[in-house]
Amino acid sequence: MPLSWNDIRSNALKFSREWAGETNERAEASTFWNEFFEVFGVPRRRVGTFEKHVKKIGGKAGFIDLFWPKVLIAEHKSLGKDLERAFDQAIDYFPGLSDAELPRYVVVSDFARFRVHDLETGDDTEVALEDLHENVHVFNFIAGYQVRIFREQDPVNIKAADKLARLHDRLLEIGYGGHDLEVYLVRLLFCLFAEDTGIFMPRGMFHDFIEQRTSIDGSDLAARLNELFDVLNTPEEKRLKVRDEQLNDFPYINGGLFAERLATAAFDRELRQLLIDCCDLDWGQVSPAIFGSLFQGIMDADMRRNLGAHYTSEQNIMKVIGPLFLDDLKEELAKCGKSRTKLETFHNKLASLHFFDPACGCGNFLVITYREIRLLELEIIRRLHRKQIQELELLDVIEQYVKVNVDQFHGIEIEEWPSQIARVAMWLIDHQMNELVGKELGNTFVRIPLVKSANIVQGNALKIPWEDVLPSEKCSFIFGNPPFLGHHYQSTEQRADHARNMAEAGLAGAGVIDFVANWHVRSVPYLQQNPRIRAAFVSTNSITQGEQAGILWSLLLEHGVRINFAHRTFQWSSEARGAAAVHCVIVGYALHDIPKKLIFEYDTPRSDPHAITATNINPYLADGPDVLARNRRTPISDVPPMRWGNKPTDGGHLILSPEEKEALLKTEPDAGPYVRRFMGGGDFINNRERYCLWLKDITPQDLRASKQIRERVEAVREFRQNSKAPTTRKFSDYPTLFRQISQPDTSYLAIPEVSSERREYIPVAFFGPEVICSNTVQFVPDATPYHFGMLCSNMHMAWVRTVCGRLESRYRYSNSIVYNNFPWPEASEAQRKKVEATGQAILEARDNHPDATLADLYDPLSMPVDLRKAHEANDKAVDAAYGRRKFKAEAERVGYLFEIYQERVKETE
Repeated sequence: MPLSWNDIRSNALKFSREWAGETNERAEASTFWNEFFEVFGVPRRRVGTFEKHVKKIGGKAGFIDLFWPKVLIAEHKSLGKDLERAFDQAIDYFPGLSDAELPRYVVVSDFARFRVHDLETGDDTEVALEDLHENVHVFNFIAGYQVRIFREQDPVNIKAADKLARLHDRLLEIGYGGHDLEVYLVRLLFCLFAEDTGIFMPRGMFHDFIEQRTSIDGSDLAARLNELFDVLNTPEEKRLKVRDEQLNDFPYINGGLFAERLATAAFDRELRQLLIDCCDLDWGQVSPAIFGSLFQGIMDADMRRNLGAHYTSEQNIMKVIGPLFLDDLKEELAKCGKSRTKLETFHNKLASLHFFDPACGCGNFLVITYREIRLLELEIIRRLHRKQIQELELLDVIEQYVKVNVDQFHGIEIEEWPSQIARVAMWLIDHQMNELVGKELGNTFVRIPLVKSANIVQGNALKIPWEDVLPSEKCSFIFGNPPFLGHHYQSTEQRADHARNMAEAGLAGAGVIDFVANWHVRSVPYLQQNPRIRAAFVSTNSITQGEQAGILWSLLLEHGVRINFAHRTFQWSSEARGAAAVHCVIVGYALHDIPKKLIFEYDTPRSDPHAITATNINPYLADGPDVLARNRRTPISDVPPMRWGNKPTDGGHLILSPEEKEALLKTEPDAGPYVRRFMGGGDFINNRERYCLWLKDITPQDLRASKQIRERVEAVREFRQNSKAPTTRKFSDYPTLFRQISQPDTSYLAIPEVSSERREYIPVAFFGPEVICSNTVQFVPDATPYHFGMLCSNMHMAWVRTVCGRLESRYRYSNSIVYNNFPWPEASEAQRKKVEATGQAILEARDNHPDATLADLYDPLSMPVDLRKAHEANDKAVDAAYGRRKFKAEAERVGYLFEIYQERVKETE
């Protein structure tokens, strides 16, 4: 199993420091490369050899500095030497290698720099030795990770979507809106696409019709377009004989797209030119998947938030459909070889598959899937009929070889317009693929009039029985990108849908779960009708973390759901206007296991994923047993309780800035005893100074004596009285007090509620009872350096990274999920004292940098050497307290913790 990226980064940092300043190639190169491979947990002796003898061009002997067959050639030079020349020297060795030995990567180095050349992609990356820990993903091929690269949208798609969005906005400005505008725009989309892809012949006839048959001021354009729509909806033999020939040359489309009578729009000179500008784009290069981008681009922000709409780029779609079915289908095709029997059987299989997206939006998932299935079919046709291709001439002969059609694709979409776009997008991708087949077989292939269409049902997927859309016995795969809505952002109707759906499933406590979970819950009875179905949904990462994971997955696991692949947290990417910035996961599951389970890990939420195999993928998307960390009131281990800090709920009136504090004490010095340092999570991480009025013990006479405090207390009363929450209004009777008071009378250990995922350790700190901690802090009263050392350890952080809730990708620590479930070791007295000592050493190392904030000290780039060494010593002491000297990777560490957790849970039951 590969090392985790956290382990690799840590190793890389040590390596960089050890080799900084080395210059002598001859003396140290071999040691340098041996230790470099150890950074990734790979013994160099097992994979590569030094000084491999090869013959270069002309028979001259050469010796490769380091050679790993099929993977890499490494050439090493002394400090400051020309790396470009080193690369050329490495390439000179290629003629002396067999085809089976040829590597993909060339790596050259002069100690201070690495340059990595990917001969397959052409990428050329240089990494400085001191920055190695930040760029270790460049060497994923050494670490044993498989890199998956997903293409972003082509710029022509983005440009087309933007032009159409502007056309929509301009029509809306002049008062043409609602349903008519939605249908109108879909029709224009079809016409623009049709004239560049052979549906309208000759090419450009829609553009010519507008330019030649409408006035330059746009006054008659709307009427002429209405006439065109009527023609497109009328078979040729039923058209008016005296109609403009340029109109009658357009083909009959059918499919219901042009059947409805719409209110007449209006154009001016600017709008007419905007439509002509749209025509000037080459729509033959535009993927129908951009219609989703268009939909996202023209929705207003309020509507987008209400629907939870997040346009799915092609890059992200491939992350879902690849491991769900496409990779397997490609592998199956490869195994068919040239066998006619196998190819025909596989072709029939493709024609029998049915794909279902129960939150399809504009159909992006269905469009891209259809394209990929048709490409597989085209390869089958090539292999089966290679000899006959040159002889095929008739259209009906071509058509009989195409078995895959749009009616194998099904979806549910709650809004009318995107459902219309989805149907049209499927027709257009069908035509693009028919064009491709036609070119391959040497003839035109156009399926019009439109007869078959994708089965897109407009309706609420949380109310419509999925069996009514696609009987489960016919379904092969379910996938999609359901709405992303936290429980705070749901509309009244969505809350009702959510509550009803979860109640029907018998899921208690589901009010805190994100809206997207409804699709997972609703899929289970559908899968039970046909256990062969496999499913995968893009989701908010919240459903695999913290409290939500325990609630949702208790139900899914109970019904036999098995996770077969997963993408861990990554940042959503979209080129759509106003695209939402969210952090997602992808969970692929079924009611059965598959032989090869994959976890796609991300070095950072924005990086490319690395695929690793897993024995079992648990609800936290980790390779470990299916156990759930539930909300607990008390720790499962014998440790002091952790509590939330004090919550003011005061409208800010009890909180003071340093300036407000000074002004108060200057005019009313007797108020001093009631002004205390106030500390939230962000305050102590960044050493921000804030104060509060702590009036728990204020006397009536002192309150009467302070005009400023009385004014603030009165403002608190008024704020609470105006609250919508009954419990807050009740506390208006106690305006001198914080809404929630839990302040300890002794020193305490504080941990911030939210902390950056970039930090290797969550900053933890001790404070005296005089410092009032806010509700963004959780604290352990009477804690010792032993407790401090444990919470500052890599062991605890591995648990945090796995079960902690997230705010975007930042850690959201909680006592009930993280601390109370953390399995502390059954340490001996000697082991406890060792952790106490190493914990104290961390505090002393911090004290060596009095001007640095905790944010400075725990930034991976600026963490001082003495503090890092103190943490490394602490990590070793904590591991020893668990009875372990070393873990090969974080996955092993987490698995070990879950084993202990299982035993502790059994002991408490």
